[in-house]
Amino acid sequence: MPKMKSVKGAVKRFKVKKNGTVKRGTAFRSHILTKQDPQTRTTQHKSKIIAKVDEKNVKAMIN
Repeated sequence: MPKMKSVKGAVKRFKVKKNGTVKRGTAFRSHILTKQDPQTRTTQHKSKIIAKVDEKNVKAMIN
C-alpha cells in the first residue's frame, strides 16, 4: 500500500515540538489591528499549543 500524502496546508500551519506537542499560530493577526486591545495584540505574538484532543488528527495530516 502506498504512503499517505501529507496535507500541505497543515504542514504550513503546524509544527511538532521536541516533546511531541503541536504548535500553531494565532488567528486575527493580519490587518485592522488598531481596533484590538493592546494587551490582546501582545498576547497574540506567541504561538499557541494545540489541544490534546486534536493532536492525533494534526499529526496524521502532517506525516
